[in-house]
Amino acid sequence: MKRIYYLLPLVALIPLFLLRDFTPDNELRYLSIADEALRNGDIFTFTNHGVDYADKPPLYLWIVMLGKWLFGTHSMLFLGMFSILPALGILWIMNRWTKEALSKEERTSGALMLMTSVFFIGSAVVLRMDMLMCLFIVLSLYAFYQIYTGKDSLKQRMLFPVWVFLAVFTKGPVGILVPLLSTLVFLAVSGKFRTIGRYWGWLTWAVLVLLAGLWFCGVYLEGGKEYLNNLLFNQTVNRAVDSFHHKAPFWYYGVAIWYSLAPWALLMIGAIIAGVCCKNIRSTMTDLERLFLTIAATTFVMLSLISSKIQIYLLPAFPFIAYLTMLWVVRFRNRRWLNWLIAIPALVLTLALPALFIAARQIEFPLLTTAWVPVALAVLSIAGIMTLVLLIRGDLNRSIRILACGVLTTILVGSFAVPSFNAYVGYGELSQAALEASQEHHGAPIYSYKVRRVENSDVYLGQEPAQLTATDLADTTGRLAGSIILLRERDLQRDSVLIRFAESKEIRPIGPHALLIVEPRQPADSISISAAPQEME
Repeated sequence: MKRIYYLLPLVALIPLFLLRDFTPDNELRYLSIADEALRNGDIFTFTNHGVDYADKPPLYLWIVMLGKWLFGTHSMLFLGMFSILPALGILWIMNRWTKEALSKEERTSGALMLMTSVFFIGSAVVLRMDMLMCLFIVLSLYAFYQIYTGKDSLKQRMLFPVWVFLAVFTKGPVGILVPLLSTLVFLAVSGKFRTIGRYWGWLTWAVLVLLAGLWFCGVYLEGGKEYLNNLLFNQTVNRAVDSFHHKAPFWYYGVAIWYSLAPWALLMIGAIIAGVCCKNIRSTMTDLERLFLTIAATTFVMLSLISSKIQIYLLPAFPFIAYLTMLWVVRFRNRRWLNWLIAIPALVLTLALPALFIAARQIEFPLLTTAWVPVALAVLSIAGIMTLVLLIRGDLNRSIRILACGVLTTILVGSFAVPSFNAYVGYGELSQAALEASQEHHGAPIYSYKVRRVENSDVYLGQEPAQLTATDLADTTGRLAGSIILLRERDLQRDSVLIRFAESKEIRPIGPHALLIVEPRQPADSISISAAPQEME
């Protein structure tokens, strides 16, 4: 793979990290948890506003804490590197892995398909631990294959359990379940199950037990038995059997995979189904192809059986789906139906620009407040047209590269529109406006009303804004006088209690939110003084 194709994702995504705000759903929460851990001096146990947070292992939160310690603030670019660099690392490993089976051109096509799949590139632009875990899973499976093919050494035998542990230490049990189940199923279908001791022998388990033991000892010493029990059982067994977060039916991923792998879903799933159904491919399948198929299928089935489901959990299967596609596309090189599986999404993408102007009239989101959005979608439409032309000429690999580069260029251009939409992305602008309003009104306290996950805006505000209820707004004692209230602008038209409370008060719109300025009550003597002249008249 040419170096320029590693640089393209970096060039496309870095402006996005420089220009966008933190999202409230997970990113602000991780920052808030890290701030709390730094204040409390915690290392292995975490809390979110005083409540135990055992949802995730510590590695990623350590990275967030390190960034705050290094820069004195949370750097989006620093944290973003722990999403984009692992993504590029996965591309590098997969290209090295398939070097003997695919040409440079074919590996480049596989890498670009993977990189521009919706939920792979989506995982590279959000601040989550999923891409880092995926990197460690791919590294562990690559080490397994090295041992399997006789290229092993003591180094690989030691690295195999280390990579597995780091995957667990990044996200949790999926980090060990994917490599464990995938390798066991692969050995079984290959008729070599008796060699399991080469991979999951005493050395592997000794390293895993040692590293996990050190981690759990740290948790117990710092957080006690209750936190350790929460980490080991409530966040693993309970989520797997009867999840309290992201619960979904077993067929969830059967639907999600189609848009998670867009715009390549038709090609990837179509090529894999055709390969499995093709007697010639089944009879001549290489160990590499069998391993990639096993990893993808085992991961899909395992995650479907786990109660907690969201699209991004399927991420560890994506590298193997993408590269297995290229391995089998080579065999189907002269099949015209492959061109159609790229042409259909390419045709859809050619309509991106006209679709923008239709959508802008139908939704409230201000899509056309900046010229960057139509320019970005114009690039995507042009890339779709160029892809169709190349497919007509029968150039499959170039068509994949053109469409993928068009997607990356669209993201690059679209990044410059992000500052216009940051008020819709996170709470940075809202919090900054609230702080300025508070200073204008001599340190007025800041409250919130019906703003989702606003508690983690303490990252900006320095403290969690107290959350108000309708009862608080209906209180006639005037205890909210001289305060700033964060609220959703739509509630100013829908919430009757808020509408009455906001009458004759200053409102400052900030994207989909607003600040409500509640002026302090005037002292009684000042009221009488100002009223006296009117009485004399």
